[in-house]
Amino acid sequence: MNATFPALTVVCFGLVLSAASLAAEASWPKEVPASSPRKSKKIEPASKVYPSVGAIERHDVSIDTLISPDAKVERLAGGFEWAEGPVWNRKTRTLLFSDVPRNVIFEWKESVGTRDYLYRSGYTGARNEGKEPGSNGLTFDADGRLVICMHGDRVVARLERDGKLTILADYYLNRRFNSPNDLVYNSKGNLYFTDPPYGLAKLNDDPNKDLMFNGVFLRRRTGEVVLLTRELTFPNGVALSPDEKTLYVAVSDPARPVIMSYPLKDDGTLEAGTVFFDASSLTGRAGLPDGLKVDIAGNLFATGPGGVLVLAPDARHLGTIVTGEPVANCAWGDDGSTLYLTSGTSLCRVKTLTKGRMP
Repeated sequence: MNATFPALTVVCFGLVLSAASLAAEASWPKEVPASSPRKSKKIEPASKVYPSVGAIERHDVSIDTLISPDAKVERLAGGFEWAEGPVWNRKTRTLLFSDVPRNVIFEWKESVGTRDYLYRSGYTGARNEGKEPGSNGLTFDADGRLVICMHGDRVVARLERDGKLTILADYYLNRRFNSPNDLVYNSKGNLYFTDPPYGLAKLNDDPNKDLMFNGVFLRRRTGEVVLLTRELTFPNGVALSPDEKTLYVAVSDPARPVIMSYPLKDDGTLEAGTVFFDASSLTGRAGLPDGLKVDIAGNLFATGPGGVLVLAPDARHLGTIVTGEPVANCAWGDDGSTLYLTSGTSLCRVKTLTKGRMP
């Protein structure tokens, strides 16, 4: 397979990196330049005082050990179309996150505000008919390079320091992925990712859908891509337990909104899964199971109906972080105790009493 991609521009608080166009040969992993910039409207600058929004609902006293009774939900920025996939950059002390419809990754920094970071972050072509062409889930590898789920290009790619993109995964059994959505590395450098159809214009009925299922995959350090399960209707957020013995997968299916739990074998593949949490009783509220993160004690902070569901390791629903908008995903930041939330048109945060692992 040969593919030609236009040049990429990374904008990082004044630093601009560009790569010229070239043809990508079918080597593994494939290295391609990313796309030229597309103008994005300016987002609001930093505020000295962030307004409080929403509330923290407390269903079990145990939540007080995780989130202080005095904690507030702060709105840091707004004006996005659909914010997603946040990740904390420990080197620059900034938060990166996707605006999926706008096809841009933004960067937020305390006292500076929000700026464009990467244009055409999920689709590098000239035209895409889908409603969600941009990047979605973001993470960093062990070398500090940004790894991106690219909806429109239907790949998982790594942003190199020279501005080029290296494709890590684009095909399974000679069929293109649907639109890789969320991802997490384990400590061995193996990458778990989900592949629902949200980047395709007609979802499961799209004529360009090559795979006849929506899967959860493992990309080994060797480059081998392994299908872990094809049984989930709309696999979405993915996270590992602190001991890396369990994989959690959120299912964004209105007919069966659940979070699945899978014991992991020594080779990284899955044992039979069970339903960890069923959100069916909460579906009168906006949102479905989506992104999720785990703290060092094994508590899940899982976006879902109403906001971010705080779930104990035994699946008790301890409470919900409410922002007033559906929450797509969350990420640990600062020293690991701040939970950043991509919430519809807004970026929010909550300071907690616990900590989570940052990539």
